[in-house]
Amino acid sequence: MSQIKNEDLVLKVSTHINPDVWDESKYDAFVDALCDDREYQKEAIFTTLRLLAGGKYENLLNLAKENFRQNPKLEEAYGSWEAMKDRLQFPDLLSCSLDLATGTGKSYVLYGIAAILLAEDLVDQVLTLCPSNTIERGLTEKFRDLAAEPDLISAMPPDVKYASPKIINASETIVEGCICVENYHAVLKHVKSSIRDSLRGKGERTLILNDETHHVVSSPSDLRKWKEFLIDEDFAFQRIVGVSGTCYTKTQDRYFEDVVSRYSLRQAIEENRVKDIEYVAESTSLRNDERWQVLYQRHQVNLKKLRQQKIRPLTIIVTDKISACDDVADELRAFLKEEEGISSEQANEKVIAVTSSKKHQPNVARLKTVDSPQSKVEWIISVSMLTEGWDVKNVFQIVPHEKRAFNSKLLIAQVLGRGLRVPEQWQGVQPVVTVFNHQAWASSIKTLVNEILEIEKRISSVNLPESEYNFELHNLNYDKTQSSTASKKTEEYNLLQRGYIDLPTLTSAKQIQIQFDRVGNKASREERIRVQVKTFSAREIAKHMHNSLKGYDEESGITNYAVRYPVNRLEKVVKETVKRAQIDENKIPDEARQKFMQALGPIKRPASKSVSYELSVKEFERLNTKERQKDSCSAAGISRDKSIFYRSDCEQHLPQEQKDFFHELTDIDGDYVGSVVSVDNDYNFKTPFNLAIADSNPERKFIRELCKPENAREVDGWVKNTAMGFYTVDYAWSKPTTRKKGAPHIKRGSFSPDFFIKQNRNIFVVEIKDDSEVNDPSPENIAKCKYSVKHFKKLNRRLKNENIKITYQFNMLTPDDYLLFFEKLREKNLMGYRSHLDVGISSEINEQATPIKEMNEFDIVRLTTDKYKNLGLPKGEVGSIVDILTVPRLGYMVEFHEISSANFEKVKTVESYEIELIRNEPNE
Repeated sequence: MSQIKNEDLVLKVSTHINPDVWDESKYDAFVDALCDDREYQKEAIFTTLRLLAGGKYENLLNLAKENFRQNPKLEEAYGSWEAMKDRLQFPDLLSCSLDLATGTGKSYVLYGIAAILLAEDLVDQVLTLCPSNTIERGLTEKFRDLAAEPDLISAMPPDVKYASPKIINASETIVEGCICVENYHAVLKHVKSSIRDSLRGKGERTLILNDETHHVVSSPSDLRKWKEFLIDEDFAFQRIVGVSGTCYTKTQDRYFEDVVSRYSLRQAIEENRVKDIEYVAESTSLRNDERWQVLYQRHQVNLKKLRQQKIRPLTIIVTDKISACDDVADELRAFLKEEEGISSEQANEKVIAVTSSKKHQPNVARLKTVDSPQSKVEWIISVSMLTEGWDVKNVFQIVPHEKRAFNSKLLIAQVLGRGLRVPEQWQGVQPVVTVFNHQAWASSIKTLVNEILEIEKRISSVNLPESEYNFELHNLNYDKTQSSTASKKTEEYNLLQRGYIDLPTLTSAKQIQIQFDRVGNKASREERIRVQVKTFSAREIAKHMHNSLKGYDEESGITNYAVRYPVNRLEKVVKETVKRAQIDENKIPDEARQKFMQALGPIKRPASKSVSYELSVKEFERLNTKERQKDSCSAAGISRDKSIFYRSDCEQHLPQEQKDFFHELTDIDGDYVGSVVSVDNDYNFKTPFNLAIADSNPERKFIRELCKPENAREVDGWVKNTAMGFYTVDYAWSKPTTRKKGAPHIKRGSFSPDFFIKQNRNIFVVEIKDDSEVNDPSPENIAKCKYSVKHFKKLNRRLKNENIKITYQFNMLTPDDYLLFFEKLREKNLMGYRSHLDVGISSEINEQATPIKEMNEFDIVRLTTDKYKNLGLPKGEVGSIVDILTVPRLGYMVEFHEISSANFEKVKTVESYEIELIRNEPNE
């Protein structure tokens, strides 16, 4: 399936309209006066009028069916006409949606459609519904200004029925020639308003306009009644138009099926109609107090920068719930009081909460004046789904406080919308609003933002089924079962036995580095901000620790930790620790304090826990490189660290929408020179794909070697694996840092080896790593290597039993290994090769055993294979138990591998044997 853009889903309304039925040229002067140079507004107005007044379409269903026949992208997106038809909101009505980016003047479009249909006597009255009182007030004010504008009145044709509509709300009876603007609550049956009585039976001659129409499509609770009103047979409305800058369903991130005109956020940014947007792509991790300091410093920079233009910049913080909104506001006020030395009253003037809660309604009223130079408001705390309808223009920083406030296309578009409007007095280049999202969300948010803006250019690696370089692969799938046992802890733990804990060197001032991605151009930029860290003295930390022990003693009623560890003893531990870490004992950062408190964590472990995993081969699988799914990478990825290698006929295998980007990539004077490599001779590019994607510089170097003539001639074919979904290997590894409940966290997963290289009857499986891994391999990579070696040994035995004459070998390579690896490949002597990393990881696995008596409490250890004989296990035992447990009485957590379940009970005497040390670290 090719990439589907929102633009591809817009329904085209025919321009072939009988002028005797509808002649839009009569209203050219009026629309010109209304919209000025905003051509996208004119297009939206006239497109909608052709649908509603042109007489060509009976309903939305007719329009959608016409488009489905003419636009193959619709079939690609929906699968079938029936599937598309089922998604239409009001198929039997003349209805549609308009997608106009926030800040681009939706109210002008709504007024233009309503005024023209009233003037043309095609409807008698117009009801405009919106989701909040804030929007209602804004629309009413705007409509009244437009209805009283002499230039607009004089631009109307002379023979119209209504040159200027009357603007009312539902406190008055809705009469002919008026536009009634109301919050949707006014349509509810239990609410006293004129709407139901005024419009009952008049639906055929009434136009319904829905502002922020995404609420109609995906609405919680009583908002559903908005839609129920629209389809109520008592009214029988025929014409419904919805407008939104966020035309997405909330739950499925799906674009609307009935959009007939679109002015995207990307277009608005490129045409300088709104601010440009930047958001956090990477950042040093921030604690909560540090985050406030960073936000405050960035806000102060904006204040200083904009003072000359007499603009007081605003920062908006968006939460998920009203309760969180209040908590964040209180937290911010407390921070400002301490940071600026101001009173509670002054902090309250600077920070306001804006929600639908009654207690916040006075603050909603203050939104009208927050752009004024006289306003003292600098920070606005709001709720994600209640942020639309503001016309505030001075927003220059937006902070999603939690991911739930920023985790869908709808929410992101709404949040972005709050900062898009440009201040009226703005001078100079296009202003920028910064979305200060949490860096941990950056990758998922980048994807959503790019989909909303449709700016993510991608290029795909696809299989060429006819290629002679396709080959068969084999894999094993496993069944995994898990069981656990627990034993009660009856003795007190020995804490802090070494007299210190391990700490990194920390300072009382921390430098934060933040990378921002800019939507409107390719450039990224970095900021460095220095923040102060809260500090404590050694004595203060010792007291905190002692209080924690004392509290536990009182709670348990049976322990005596506070007596065994008095403040003076704990203070010695703290001082020895910070001395080793080169930290001033009178300025110990809060991060270190938390480490000391975590060192006391074992006292809360009620029991030791044993967790076992049994893996058994479920099935033997054959697959072919033809089955590897399409892979792709983005322009942003290529700009950073990815590279593309391609063959001469690559372009003809790309979907049409990617060909322009391919030309950009291959332009010798373009922005991607150095990241895109054309292989000189297709016969040296022995992969059955149109292109190969290198995800890192080491991978780039490896593919270069594969494409060298002297190496390529010795290879039958090679494949770059995808990150997931094609060929995977199961593995498990211990994650000691999360040992909060008496056992290490066992992380189980699967990974996809990077390359498969076929040479005669051998297939070499290669995982690429950086040279830095050789001297210090990560625990996860150790596990990947160990499990992969075992996996391919089992696979080779299975292949031998199946009489399949193929042998697999797994290697982890770094660039330092490439020369010898390919030398052995050319010599056809690669089988049995071991890289520096293979050997380094093997030495980590087979590290010299350490007697139990020399280990600290809660060290993580592994029973080595050569110790099995001491347990009386059968020679060559190759079962598949992986077990983590606490050894009785000693409390050691031990990991067992390749021990069958039948012999598992024998292992439990492990405390009398030597075991291999994985990680020697006391219980901190």
